[in-house]
Amino acid sequence: MPRVHQVLPSLGFGDAIGNEVLGMQRALVGAGYESEIYVEAADSRLEHLTRDYRDLSIDVRPEDVVIHHFSIGSRASRTAYAVPSRMMFVYHNITPPQYFLGEHGWLVRQCYHGRRELAAYRSRVDLALGDSEYNRAELDALGFAPTGVLPPLADLSHLDVTPDPRVYDAWDDDHVNILFVGRITPNKRPDHLIRHVHTYRRMFGRPVRLLLAGSHTHFENYRDELKAFAARLGAVDIEMLGQVTNEELTALYDVADVFLCASEHEGFCVPLLEAFHKRVPVIALAATAVPATMDGGGVLYDRDDSVAVAGLIEAVVSDESIEDRILAAQDAALARFLAKDFAGTLLEYVRQVLTAPVRATVRVTADFWQQVELAAELDEIREARPSAFHALPAEPADARLVAHVGYRP
Repeated sequence: MPRVHQVLPSLGFGDAIGNEVLGMQRALVGAGYESEIYVEAADSRLEHLTRDYRDLSIDVRPEDVVIHHFSIGSRASRTAYAVPSRMMFVYHNITPPQYFLGEHGWLVRQCYHGRRELAAYRSRVDLALGDSEYNRAELDALGFAPTGVLPPLADLSHLDVTPDPRVYDAWDDDHVNILFVGRITPNKRPDHLIRHVHTYRRMFGRPVRLLLAGSHTHFENYRDELKAFAARLGAVDIEMLGQVTNEELTALYDVADVFLCASEHEGFCVPLLEAFHKRVPVIALAATAVPATMDGGGVLYDRDDSVAVAGLIEAVVSDESIEDRILAAQDAALARFLAKDFAGTLLEYVRQVLTAPVRATVRVTADFWQQVELAAELDEIREARPSAFHALPAEPADARLVAHVGYRP
């Protein structure tokens, strides 16, 4: 029986992609497939469930299927490209690198290279899937065929835990609590959230608090910039909580009056469904995948207008009939999402790949694997000893521009 393996750059604990990968493995093993997860790195709590991506070249056979989760440029991605197997592509989208300029140089480089690598897979994959219709449409526009949608795993059980009472003690009061859940990164526009909430306070005179729950690891400077921005505005009660436990998270949803999202780039945005599950009314910018994820639930706004957003917040928190209608629409949208057969859809896509005609074997140069090893060594030096690159000859100005932002004049 052919084996069905997964490959991705890293397996995170508790994040949307990590949960989906583990759910896919459960479904595959339950259907009788042998299935491993190959990564460059994994959370220490999940390392025992993974194998090193470099083993792909030894372990994978031509009759096997590799499910390649693509969300950033990586060594794992380039290795997966070259192994002689069928390939199913799951595209989680790549944040445009310009969002990270001046904040995270490594991420700029990886997102830029990821978008360049993406096009190379058009002739490599047997089936290209987006985890949202937005992502599938992007694949379609790039010339991938055939394409389909595999929505994220519908598992919200991490919120069905005993809430942390310390959250209630701290923030269950007379304030209007505005919550956002997600990493503190520029594409999610926490600066807009700060401005919207500050405008709401000034317009309506209510005590209001912004709760930002999400990791800022590797974005500590950006977090500090946000604090300085809030100080310049005179915005108060801005709580940047960092990564929280599931017990803290479910309590945060309990004390929230509104979930506010100003993100400009999302491939899916699972926290929107978490808010639906916890029956918190959602107000969100209608950008990228957000409208499709909300699927008729919540309230969408289409421009960065703090006065208009403040008015939406006030309408939701001051009129129970409006809140009730929003929650009813969210309940219906969530029911549609939960009714989707994740395991059945996945296994049908695997069957399609296994029964489709085999595409031409991928050809790589004779020294390909040597170059892979060399690239890995150079990346490790770049990350661990960046000063080693300071002795290199200066690049022409246009070359530095391409390397930094991905723009070619």
